[in-house]
Amino acid sequence: MEPMNPGQTHSVNLDLDRARRCGFPEVVYGEGKTVTTLADIFRHLLKDRISVLATRVSIEKAHQLLERFPDGTYNEQARTFRIRVKADTADQPPEECRVAVISAGTSDLPVAEEARETLDWMGVDVTMIHDVGVAGPHRLPAHLDKLRDVNAVVVVAGMEGALPSVVGGYVDCPVIAVPTSVGYGANFGGISALLSMLNSCAANVTVVNIDAGFKGGYVAGLIATQARRRKDDSRTKPRVD
Repeated sequence: MEPMNPGQTHSVNLDLDRARRCGFPEVVYGEGKTVTTLADIFRHLLKDRISVLATRVSIEKAHQLLERFPDGTYNEQARTFRIRVKADTADQPPEECRVAVISAGTSDLPVAEEARETLDWMGVDVTMIHDVGVAGPHRLPAHLDKLRDVNAVVVVAGMEGALPSVVGGYVDCPVIAVPTSVGYGANFGGISALLSMLNSCAANVTVVNIDAGFKGGYVAGLIATQARRRKDDSRTKPRVD
């Protein structure tokens, strides 16, 4: 029998080198995995000093995982399970990485919370703005001051999915649109919102998959951390006259 790699279990082969290549460690997708498998993965990550983020973890699994990892935290709304590891300060993302997460309605909060948990795991400062959908057009302008100096905005919306285009017309940064499955029959489980966002006339809007709060948060976090790193690098480089 061949020896296992450092991050390999009998059912999982973890990518422990991902942070070096991609900027952040591997994230665990919880659906379809047993509590035993998740616990095994978490132990391997923690052994390598990697903070754990697992998405789509049911509350039943979370209760059992908390018995095994009492230092863990579970966000029931986002369905995320996290275990923090105090990292070396040299490995921390640069300061002043800011992302705003905007939700159209309270029904979109689970997806928005998944984005927020992801950004927090990435070390990004998050501003949350809730319930500012287009049905009440006066609500978004009241929060525009919070969108100044952010590196990216995540906009989570269901129904007709119009909010990202509106936000895109107010900001000078990338807008990550996250369609949700919230809506009545003709919403087709989020497909209508997805198509509306893909057809956005706002040039700074890009779109991820339906209910993909993690993906929206992760992409925004990469934009924020890379933009700040490049800015910091330009300050430290010697001037050439």
